[in-house]
Amino acid sequence: MKPSCLWTGESGSSLPLIIEFQTLDSAAELAEWYRDNKERVDAGLLHNGAVLFRNLPIRSTEDFDRCLPVFATSFMCYVDGFSPRTKLSGNIYTSTEYDADFFITLHNELSYSARWPARLFFSCITPPATGGETAIADGRRVVGKMNPDLLEEMEKKGVRYVRNLHAGGGPGPSWQQTYETEDRVVVENFCRESQIEFTWKPDGGIKLVQYRPATIAHPVTRETVWFNQVDQFHPSHFTPDVYETLLMMYDYNEEELPMFGSFGDGSKISDEAIKEIRDTVDSEIVLTPWKQGDLLMVDNVLVSHGRMPYKGARKILVSMS
Repeated sequence: MKPSCLWTGESGSSLPLIIEFQTLDSAAELAEWYRDNKERVDAGLLHNGAVLFRNLPIRSTEDFDRCLPVFATSFMCYVDGFSPRTKLSGNIYTSTEYDADFFITLHNELSYSARWPARLFFSCITPPATGGETAIADGRRVVGKMNPDLLEEMEKKGVRYVRNLHAGGGPGPSWQQTYETEDRVVVENFCRESQIEFTWKPDGGIKLVQYRPATIAHPVTRETVWFNQVDQFHPSHFTPDVYETLLMMYDYNEEELPMFGSFGDGSKISDEAIKEIRDTVDSEIVLTPWKQGDLLMVDNVLVSHGRMPYKGARKILVSMS
């Protein structure tokens, strides 16, 4: 008997499209179902931006690993990333490991890089007691709600991202963690291939500078979407006390902070503009509480994601294709 499921939100513009299985016992059953429904799922992903599968046979990292090949055959490592996470297997990482009381602002994964995943797969192994939702927002709607003058300026100037990666001691990730290597040549080759300006520092660290647009056209639908995370790199992202401490550490040079974001021409983006950007994105946030066995598939260009604060144990895994 083929698995039965209920589709919710397919005909509207709700986020996400939800596909809830009544009975599904194995990855093999899921694969057979997906082969029969792939075109419909793919169309739903482009229309809604994200698809939430419920009641999948996923209770562990190994279960998630067995189900991933159903949805994708080519996966990305988290090379060039800056969020703290642990690699559990070749394709699977923990979700960002910030403190439970920390709100992770919404972003498109690796939007500051020349290489980013097309799709993200989040899987719930252990839902938190309260909160902890993976917040998502449609970048098409964000563009439509953005202050036209600010949007024009962002699109005209673009974004400049600066990262300062230490060599093993300091705030933020090291370059070894970021590039999953101890070999400087590997890092240099990656930077050249990815249009990243790089400078090695006397203390063994490295400074990286990347220039990216504020919006891009989706490769399939050609719709314009908000696709940047300059607010996460902007100094106002730090709490005032942390910002002041870091400035003292780096001789009051913002360009030496672990991360820094500005307009593409190097001019500063005001705190007020960043707040307006955050408020606009946040106004589009959609929250769906996690349940064990959930798998959320996200179009990484159409939809940004973040994380709400939570209480209790929480284990959400992620893979990128």
